[in-house]
Amino acid sequence: MDLQVQRIQNNTIVLQNVQKTLENTLSKLKLEEIGSWTEKQRQLYSGYFDELWKVKNAIATYKKIKDVVQLQVALVNEYQRSFQLLRQDNHFTPEEIEYMYKVYSGILSESLKNIDQLQLVINSFSTKMSDGKRLQIIADAGSQISDNYTALRQFTTYNIGISMQRSKGSSEIEMVKRLYGLQ
Repeated sequence: MDLQVQRIQNNTIVLQNVQKTLENTLSKLKLEEIGSWTEKQRQLYSGYFDELWKVKNAIATYKKIKDVVQLQVALVNEYQRSFQLLRQDNHFTPEEIEYMYKVYSGILSESLKNIDQLQLVINSFSTKMSDGKRLQIIADAGSQISDNYTALRQFTTYNIGISMQRSKGSSEIEMVKRLYGLQ
């Protein structure tokens, strides 16, 4: 009888161990299922986050590019206005006007090279380029176009000064001031 009780106890212990093993296996399966679901959610939201990050960077880049392009437009407008006025000024010879045209053309050519760099940045959205590199190219192009704009204005101011020096009398100086909008 004691032997039978001991066998029943042993069988009970074996059954309890089997039960614990089953519970552990079931818990492991549940944890793996939860882990799998969590990983799927992480991947899903990671994709959303990556897309939002790209959109944010694209918007920031777009604004910076827009600012640089607006500066380029201002440079071209300033060139057109200045060169048109210089051509109307009787204090310059045709050779001097031709020289001015070459200088202005050189400034515009340099600024167009910077616009080409911006196109590289715009096209880089389809290829791999780090955001830092993209923003650096935009900043460099903007800085160089700003320098070109400043050079154009300085050259124009220099030419206006020459025209004023060549003016004879106060009425002619007033005419030059009116021509260039200096009052």
